[in-house]
Amino acid sequence: MPRTALITGASAGLGVEFARQLAARGFGLLLVARRQDKLEEVAKSIRENHGVDVTVFPADLSRRDAPREIFDFCQDRGLEIDYLVNNAGSAGPSLLEEPDWAPQAAFLELMMISAPHLCHYFIPPMKARNFGRVVNVASFAGRIARPAGGHYGPSKAYLVALSEELALMLRGTNVHVSALCPGFTHTDFHAVAGLEEMKSALPGLVWYSAETVVREGLEAVEKNKPIMVSGRIYRWLDPWPSPSSSVRS
Repeated sequence: MPRTALITGASAGLGVEFARQLAARGFGLLLVARRQDKLEEVAKSIRENHGVDVTVFPADLSRRDAPREIFDFCQDRGLEIDYLVNNAGSAGPSLLEEPDWAPQAAFLELMMISAPHLCHYFIPPMKARNFGRVVNVASFAGRIARPAGGHYGPSKAYLVALSEELALMLRGTNVHVSALCPGFTHTDFHAVAGLEEMKSALPGLVWYSAETVVREGLEAVEKNKPIMVSGRIYRWLDPWPSPSSSVRS
């Protein structure tokens, strides 16, 4: 029976590339994002090019109830999730410049709460079936402090720490958890976030393709590496190489 992958943030960027590469490996897909029209476009393309089952579920993961709604949807459909990619995210508001707290709280819900919330629901059944893969899409911004908006890097650092601890908790099982930490990646993220000017000012050598980032992430979780800093230049720059990033059996 084909395995099924749940991918959040699946309507654009790395989420679409995860869908393509996992479909190419024969996984059925459950694609989650806010925009149903974009999800349907991605699903149609995947079905036509890879011939796998694709289900879409529109959900806004900045809402506290969304992870439970996704889990209930899977229960109702009899979908067993074998592969979880926590990819949903955004650039977010500035902690010190945005006066309203509501956007800050929604950002933290999306970036920090939704991933462990989904892990809470989906990892125990993986453990019971003795197979599971979880990729938490973090960022190189979570590996190094910078004078940015106060939210993005710290939220990604949490995903790295979460992944390391889950990997230790699941040691000896066939459930692997990995934090994928890309640097600058060619996707539509920067256009959506209004960062095109910043992108054009950076040298080409710091940019990697979405295809490369996702391939390295999938290879890392198969090898049970709790942390994968994607891109040779970023691995060289990584200030916190950790023994826990080695392969675990």
